[in-house]
Amino acid sequence: MSGAKDETKGAGEERAAEMHGVRAEDRALMARVQQGDEAALAALMDRWELPVKRVIARIVFNVGEAEELAQETFVRVWQQREKFRDGAEVKPWVLSIAVNLARNRLRWWRRRPEVALHEWSEAPGEGREARSEGETGRSGDGGDLERKERAVAVQDAIAALPLDLREAIVLFEFEEMSQAEIAATVGASVKAVEARIARAKEKLRGALKGWV
Repeated sequence: MSGAKDETKGAGEERAAEMHGVRAEDRALMARVQQGDEAALAALMDRWELPVKRVIARIVFNVGEAEELAQETFVRVWQQREKFRDGAEVKPWVLSIAVNLARNRLRWWRRRPEVALHEWSEAPGEGREARSEGETGRSGDGGDLERKERAVAVQDAIAALPLDLREAIVLFEFEEMSQAEIAATVGASVKAVEARIARAKEKLRGALKGWV
């Protein structure tokens, strides 16, 4: 039993050391970006472009928009590089730009009466494919179909959350960020983030009770 605990502790310490190294490398890259080093910006993009796309896609539920806004995020990183504070964490700062762009894009679409938001939205991943197969009953594997249907149910439940709860749960569950990191990303207190995560989980449990 103690051996299992030691192994878990060792894995936790190893991950913590790895994350510390990542943060240090990020800060070093960001220092170079602030000095006008475009190669450092490219390296930063290589590290964080995929997480940025994931977060945006799970907020706006449109893959095409996520691609565009991810590119815009790093344009803003370059334009706003002088605003980055020495000693701050890079990931929350970059994701705060991404989240703000996603919020603004959603507001923009909601002001367009000729386009219903639910018609414009497209779930990331295989959401549409899963819907199609679920509606027609075509699938070579019942387990595979069930997994896809479950994924769609989760996507729908997340999409139905109020935006502040959606942002918090996406960053907490999918990006595995701490409450302090999420607070820095969304511009809220740690206590507010804690409450948002709790409310989001409660709403998701209710929406997904048929899948639990």
